Amino acid sequence: MKINENFLKIQNNYLFSDIAKKVKAYQTENPDADIIRLGIGDVTRPLPEAVISAMKKAVEEMAHEDTFRGYPPEWGYDFLKSAINKNDFLARGVKLQDDEIFVSDGAKSDCGNIGDIFGVDNIVAVCDPLYPVYIDTNVMAGRSGELLANGQWSNFYYMPCTKETNFLPALPEKKVDIIYLCFPNNPTGMTITKDELKKWVDYANENGSVILYDAAYEAFITEENVPHSIFEIEGAKTCAIEFRSFSKTAGFTGTRCAYTVIPHELKVNGVELNALWARRQATKFNGVSYITQRGAEAIYTEEGKKQVRETIGYYQKNAKVIYSGLKDMGYEVFGAVNSPYIWLKTPDNMKSWEFFDMLLHKVQVVGTPGSGFGPSGEGYFRLTAFGSADRTKEAVERIKSL
Repeated sequence: MKINENFLKIQNNYLFSDIAKKVKAYQTENPDADIIRLGIGDVTRPLPEAVISAMKKAVEEMAHEDTFRGYPPEWGYDFLKSAINKNDFLARGVKLQDDEIFVSDGAKSDCGNIGDIFGVDNIVAVCDPLYPVYIDTNVMAGRSGELLANGQWSNFYYMPCTKETNFLPALPEKKVDIIYLCFPNNPTGMTITKDELKKWVDYANENGSVILYDAAYEAFITEENVPHSIFEIEGAKTCAIEFRSFSKTAGFTGTRCAYTVIPHELKVNGVELNALWARRQATKFNGVSYITQRGAEAIYTEEGKKQVRETIGYYQKNAKVIYSGLKDMGYEVFGAVNSPYIWLKTPDNMKSWEFFDMLLHKVQVVGTPGSGFGPSGEGYFRLTAFGSADRTKEAVERIKSL
């Protein structure tokens, strides 16, 4: 009997699990402490009323034999895929077929599971810092090589995203096979313009690479020249897969619904990746519940769109409060404009975890150490705008007291 020894290579604890343990330990020692959590990217606003109404109606349907539904389609109900296509893509001039859209239980799941359709010998390029799931799932799959002393894996191609590069990656200097890009970016909150993204599409097409494009935060984009989808870029259909989430868009973090887009034009050695993903999902996934998908469909109604925009606007105001407050204190601050994330330089050359401990122990505010997102994140810190307005303002005031 053998196990998958690649699991032994990764750290025992996921970044946000480490944070939770530290906070729990502090709370145990200080039971009266009033902790404000601006670390993990979980939302706090309730689901839009249009979503709740649609889900209640769907629940009632499940109570009657003539409207009851069993297993959902593995790739999503047609009513939801059609609504996604019309509103998220056709409305922006992107023409897709409904069967290029795969509904799932989360972008995190899809970002990790997409590796199932790729060989383990592919060279993977990742930004640094980055969302940890991109790295850990590839380590589990056997693509990583060995962990080096600098905290990087030997078989990955790292693309540093630093202040000097405006937190954008440079095109690889050698051929890579799989490229992870996330814009608006988690954790830095920075974005990429259409012209800059076109360079990545051209590189991928010229080198036979596949871009895995995480657009989970596109709903927070406020600037005109920032693409909401990589498929707004000419040539992307032959080189890109896109991940979308309803978690941050409409508060589905606890409801679980997302989708992935794989165009038919995307082929590797003549094989359509769309067909491979369809087969993978049919084998390993039983689909998202009818009730949840009816709720997701309601996001695209007139009332749903209005309510979603109100929720997004609420978080955007929080982001401005944090960004402006920290900037007024003299911090170097990035992100926030097109993102719910605020990326700040730690003061006095403090290490990321040192700053975490200081905030927790002195003012009871929790954020995310930048080093947890990769070596280039050392010396930085992430705060999120997903708290309540009052608690967000209070957190800024507490940090100001330092």
